[in-house]
Parts: sequence; C-alpha cells; structure tokens
Amino acid sequence: MIEVSTGERMFDLGRVVAHHLEAGDLLVLIGELGAGKTTFVQGLGRGLGVTERVTSPTFVVARAHEGAVLPLVHVDAYRLGSAVELDDLDLDLTGSVVVVEWGEGKTESLAEDRLLIHIQRSQSDDETRRVEFVGVGPRWSPQAVAELTSQW
Repeated sequence: MIEVSTGERMFDLGRVVAHHLEAGDLLVLIGELGAGKTTFVQGLGRGLGVTERVTSPTFVVARAHEGAVLPLVHVDAYRLGSAVELDDLDLDLTGSVVVVEWGEGKTESLAEDRLLIHIQRSQSDDETRRVEFVGVGPRWSPQAVAELTSQW
C-alpha cells in the first residue's frame, strides 16, 4: 500500500508507473468519484510521452492518445453496463497501454494479465490517498508489482 499526499504526487505516481509499462498492458483503476483516477492517468500519459491534455473520457467512453514512448487508450467504463459493451469498443489491447476507470467486473475477459490499482481517499479532509497495486496473471507477478512500487 502506498500513501500519496497530494494531487501532484498522484500525477507523479502515474509518471513513475509509466516507466514500467509495455504495449499490451491493461490497467484497471478502482476508486470512488474524486479518488484521483484521472490525475493518475494524466501522470501516466506524461510518462508515456503524451503531449496533449489527458481528460476524463466520461462522455465519449474512450480516448486514444499518441505518446512518444507508447500510445495510451483511456477508457471510462462507468456508463457501460457490461463486459460485452466494453469488448464492443474494440480496444487496441496489443499496441498500446489501456487504462480502464470503473472497470472492475468488466475487464476480466479482456486480458489474462492486468494490473488492478485501488485508490482510496482519506477519511479526513486532506488530499491523502492510499493506493494498492494488485497484479493478475504472469505479467504482474508479486515480484513485478514489488519492483513497480519500490521506486516510490
């Protein structure tokens, strides 16, 4: 479990994580409204070399961003009712990094390997967040997750 003290630090955490990603990686962000999911993805985009502004794709469901390092596909599955609807988006799951907000219960059939990122807001009024990384599949073994978080 990682403690993140501010929005700026959440952005920084995304940048750090980006350096460990490969084409085909699927990240699933889990957390309530205002948890910092989009801020994390903005940092991730910066780390992947995305120069355009990364915003929440709430109303368009998915946005693709070209990055100097890797392309980023950012999905907001909040309005999707099922994994079938997510699968219908025909996401590039091999040539880019795909990040799905609100993807819990909808992404399991997309890829054997995925990194679940749980973001929990502090119970107090400060900006502190607790972030937990849970790997699924051989790509995100406990050792890979430990390496990912060791630089924080």
